Amino acid sequence: MNKFLSLFSFLFLLTSCQYFEKRVPSEEELLQQRLKGIDWKEVTVYPSVAECDSLLDKEQKKECFFNFMTVLIQQKIAPDSINLKAKIIDTIQVKVSVYPNATISFEPLFPSDSLNYDKIKIDSLIKSRLTDFPKIEPAQKEGIPVKTQFILPVILKME
Repeated sequence: MNKFLSLFSFLFLLTSCQYFEKRVPSEEELLQQRLKGIDWKEVTVYPSVAECDSLLDKEQKKECFFNFMTVLIQQKIAPDSINLKAKIIDTIQVKVSVYPNATISFEPLFPSDSLNYDKIKIDSLIKSRLTDFPKIEPAQKEGIPVKTQFILPVILKME
């Protein structure tokens, strides 16, 4: 009986080791799981300037950055900077692009019925006036700097 019990114990130990063995996922499986878990439409960290770095909340930091950019653009495009004899517009949309290398570019967006606007003059004014910005930290996705674009309203005063 003792031999039977030891043989049974031995066979049990040999087969039970398979129950303790865990399957290790491959690198590809881990990568696919991680990629599925990433929200590709949202950045981890929004672009920022030094004035907003003290804020910890993501939404407050985003709001601070957008307010900072709007005020700075308004200051750079002074009320007397546009003197056009075209249809009076008071607000245009400006697409702001912040690149991974911390450079920034601006592109005015005009309404589709904007035939009366002097687009070339407004575009050149925006590109010439909107220079010498303070250092802007680019947005980050999972710790990697990425390009972001957003649209800000810019108020123009025309005479």
